Amino acid sequence: MQSIQNINFKGRKVLLRVDFNVPLNDKKEITDDTRMRESMPTINKLLADGAALIIIAHFGRPKGGFDPELSLAPVAKHLETLTGRPVQFTQELLGDNVSRMAANLKGGEIMLLENIRFYPGETKGDVQLAEQLAKMGDCFVNDAFGAAHREHSSTAVIARFFPNDKYFGFLMEHEVRNLEKLMQNPQRLFTAIIGGSKVSSKIDILENLLTKVDNMIIIGGMRYTFTKAMGGKIGNSIHEDDKMETALELMRKMDARGVKYYLPTDSVVADAFSNDANTQIVPSDQVPDGWESMDCGPESCKMLKEVIMSSKTILWNGPAGVFELPAFAKGTEAIAGYVADACAQGAFAAVGGGDSVAAVKQMGLADKMSYVSTGGGAMLEYLEGKTLPGIAAIQDK
Repeated sequence: MQSIQNINFKGRKVLLRVDFNVPLNDKKEITDDTRMRESMPTINKLLADGAALIIIAHFGRPKGGFDPELSLAPVAKHLETLTGRPVQFTQELLGDNVSRMAANLKGGEIMLLENIRFYPGETKGDVQLAEQLAKMGDCFVNDAFGAAHREHSSTAVIARFFPNDKYFGFLMEHEVRNLEKLMQNPQRLFTAIIGGSKVSSKIDILENLLTKVDNMIIIGGMRYTFTKAMGGKIGNSIHEDDKMETALELMRKMDARGVKYYLPTDSVVADAFSNDANTQIVPSDQVPDGWESMDCGPESCKMLKEVIMSSKTILWNGPAGVFELPAFAKGTEAIAGYVADACAQGAFAAVGGGDSVAAVKQMGLADKMSYVSTGGGAMLEYLEGKTLPGIAAIQDK
């Protein structure tokens, strides 16, 4: 992997793909600019070199054609604040005017193209669209890990037109190096903590990980499909009857490979899905009728602490319970604390997936983790063992 750190882009027009898909409020104000800030090291490096920067980004899911509600205009304005430089915003897609703007762009200047998804061809991987984009620049830098699992025109196809001049930005480089460290050369013991509400959404991850890990901790609502499959009583807890045989098969495979798996032994259950519901702590396979599991219990937390603290490599994807409700956040908070403590002792821990990342940020522990992934869907597909087109396109020399 060739880092942009070792390249001088002075005098070059750089096409930079970023993930600026940020949340806006009703006043079109950015409420969380994390995604923009994460690409600032790449942007600052290119500008410091004296590159002319042409930025490509998407926003939302347009239905086709221009939609003022999904314009990148607020992003262009905020980018000026972050860079301290004027940003030439095209306010249109491609065409002669945009081509002229790109041709006249000088070193140290920034141009932001309007939402690339206004072109329906973008999400279809249209080659002609990729070629039109490519004609504006001398080289291509991809820093949009959040879109790396999409074979879109501006994330993957465009790289074909720069066979010797395509690079990962710092954010992408960081993600790829950490994922490779996690999945290709983990220190032992390697523990995966996998949660979420449904087994169906995590089957491929579990299947891929059971060939790599020493310990598998299964938490969240999905663990009740396993519990019911083993004959447990789960009350109204979320589960998938049609995935019970899958759960049993996964356990058989883990047994065959010598992977130790852990399911919470006790649960915090409630008589309603509410922060103010009545609660009690019961064995996880003895949930009363009319009650549902909302979090793992204190005995489970003690057990999980031992497993996590004995690990040298940890992957965490998915919360232990309904952590959005304070009454049921204790299990997720405990796991976050254990993982942070393990990192302090020298373990390598990766946190990925929207809920897990939200949890560690909410608890102020994100900076205690070795690596917090910026791309939910992209990281999940990587964990499933899939090739990510946005990564493969850059690595294909």
